Amino acid sequence: MSKIIIVIGAYGSGKSEYAINMAKECNRKNEVMLVDLDVVNPYFRSRDVREEFAKEGIDVIAPDGEYSHADLPMLSPRIMGAVQQYDKTVILDVGGDPAGCRTLARYVPNIVNRGYEMHLVINTKRPFTADQVEIENMIMMLESSSKLKVTHLICNTNLMQHTDTAIVEEGVKIVSSVAKATNLIFENYLVMQAFDAKIPDHLGGKKKKVLTYYLNKPWEMPVFRGI
Repeated sequence: MSKIIIVIGAYGSGKSEYAINMAKECNRKNEVMLVDLDVVNPYFRSRDVREEFAKEGIDVIAPDGEYSHADLPMLSPRIMGAVQQYDKTVILDVGGDPAGCRTLARYVPNIVNRGYEMHLVINTKRPFTADQVEIENMIMMLESSSKLKVTHLICNTNLMQHTDTAIVEEGVKIVSSVAKATNLIFENYLVMQAFDAKIPDHLGGKKKKVLTYYLNKPWEMPVFRGI
């Protein structure tokens, strides 16, 4: 039975980029379905890579046609089929607030029956996840809304072009404290492709995972896209 991985995170955490990169990584080993369940964020959505990923055999499930960019809870009936597709790795990109997590409600029995991982992506330089107390409160809030349990913490602390080793290391330290207090798995911190060379591996004993940028706001400069 292949994995089902739920990716959640607050606005600006980078969770959709992480979900997309995870789909690319998993596709090297097994067939992948990437499900866009984000009804919260109108800027960064995994549905935006649907055509590109189709060429690589990655099926992206998201609203179609005139609803493809709607900021509405338009949930495809194909999502339940994906959750029940045990022979494929399924990645659910879910909105990072209680309203977004509540979209999981109808799928919870099937998700639990299948078994899952839920990855919380954290940027400690964003509101509501700046320290251990805020992150632990966020975990409780999202677990209550989703009716599922966070299993993995993913550190994506950054300040875009101002990111340096000290900033990332501080984020790793905070997330490590949360992992110790909550007994959750914390193995990886994320680094934008453009800044890979200046951020070392193994900060705080964790492994660096480099993100390729796929989703960009129209006003972003090329350096922010990892080009």
